[in-house]
Amino acid sequence: MKRILLTGMSGTGKSTLIRELAARGYKAIDTDYGYCERGLEGDWVWREDAIRQLLASEDADILFLSGCVSNQKTFYPQFDLVVLLSAPAETIIERLKSRTTNAYGKTEDDLAEVLENLETVEPLIRRGADYEIDTRAPVKEVADLLLEQLDGGIIPNDGLRRGLQ
Repeated sequence: MKRILLTGMSGTGKSTLIRELAARGYKAIDTDYGYCERGLEGDWVWREDAIRQLLASEDADILFLSGCVSNQKTFYPQFDLVVLLSAPAETIIERLKSRTTNAYGKTEDDLAEVLENLETVEPLIRRGADYEIDTRAPVKEVADLLLEQLDGGIIPNDGLRRGLQ
C-alpha cells in the first residue's frame, strides 16, 4: 500500500482535496477529525497511536492522509510521499473568509496566525516534501494532477526524502 500525506497551511485545500479523493473511491482521511489533539504547548499534534494504526493498515492500494500538525515530521519515514499543497496568501485569505466547513480563519487573530505560518512553517514543510502542488485550480483538476503524477512515478525510489537526507 502506498501512503501519501497531503499537507499545507490552512486554506490550501487539504480537506477539499481529501473529500474529492474519497468521492473517487480512494481511502482518504482528513486527520483534523478524530486524529488530532492539543499538545503540551497548545499546538495541534497527531494522536500518535491512531496515526500508527492508520499507517499500519493494508486495506487499500493507496492511503491518502491530510493534515498539518507539529509532529507530522515524526511520521515522514512511514509515508511513501509527502505532498505540499500551496497557494498564494491572497487565495488562502479568500478561502478562509468564505469557507463554511470550518470556523478557523474567520478572525483577525486567526488570519494573522495563518500568514505568520505561511512565512515560517510552510518553508520548513517545503524542505521535507517530495512534491508541491499549487491548489489555485479547481479541486477536480488538482486531484487529476496528483493522480497523474502518482501514475507517472513521482514516488521516490531511493527512500530518501528531499530535506531529510
